[in-house]
Amino acid sequence: MPHLDDKKVAYLEHKANEIRQSIIEMLLAAGSGHTAGPLGMADVFAAFYFHILNHRPSEPFWEGRDRLILSNGHICPVLYAAMAHAGYFPVKELKTLRKFGSRLQGHPHREFLPGIETSSGPLGSGLSQAIGMALADRMDHGTASNKFFYCFMGDGELDCGQVWEAFMLAGKERLHNLIAVIDRNNIQIDGFTEDIMPLEPLKEKFESFNWHVIEINGHSFEEINDAVEQAKSVFSLPSVIIAHTIPGKGVLFAERRFEWHGAPPGQGPEDVVPKKDQGKEALAELRSLGGKISGEHE
Repeated sequence: MPHLDDKKVAYLEHKANEIRQSIIEMLLAAGSGHTAGPLGMADVFAAFYFHILNHRPSEPFWEGRDRLILSNGHICPVLYAAMAHAGYFPVKELKTLRKFGSRLQGHPHREFLPGIETSSGPLGSGLSQAIGMALADRMDHGTASNKFFYCFMGDGELDCGQVWEAFMLAGKERLHNLIAVIDRNNIQIDGFTEDIMPLEPLKEKFESFNWHVIEINGHSFEEINDAVEQAKSVFSLPSVIIAHTIPGKGVLFAERRFEWHGAPPGQGPEDVVPKKDQGKEALAELRSLGGKISGEHE
């Protein structure tokens, strides 16, 4: 990966803010969709699509590309926004989200949009798909392969039993070029994760399944970059990055609130901002960020 200097960090800050604005605009146009998770993962997606991934937006089927598998497909607005701003398709197409006949379905469909590696929707299956890809790559290329397989997952989907079967298999196979990224935002559709099905101690659980574990602030580009570099240097185990994020990041009235998990602006709780003003307020807040640092530790 290229060096991450202050100038590049500022560039990534700008891209993440563009992605967040696009997310709000998409959801407003669609009138449905998820807000909290996509906003919370905007920094991670900006870091990957504009710094970390080995990819070619003009050649989405390039064989040498890294693979990014989105397991928690409901946060696809952030995936679509990152891809559009990276050049996979026109940014103006983002406003077709969830429209009849759109390539941008409410959950990603790999046959509709070049650059989407898997179809996702049912939670818990993405890691198994990523493991299958990594194993197939090993069969084809042995240890000489330079590809990395990144599986993005939500913490809520760790309630699924299949996830833990997959973690166990990857640990057994020592898939060193498999890197899971967990969006540890502590919410799911019905409430806080630790109230619904406690996950902690999460780090120790992953280690017991024979994974190398790294915990980071998911809004720090330096920490995201360092974590991936560290994971790439581990040759004997798969790695998992637990990225602690703030759901709804960048829109204060939505931050840290599970009620915004599956609600778009205009349909969220209106104890702070009336529904009719939520889209306008969210965009105004994001557009006023300017050169502020979104990677601060909170």
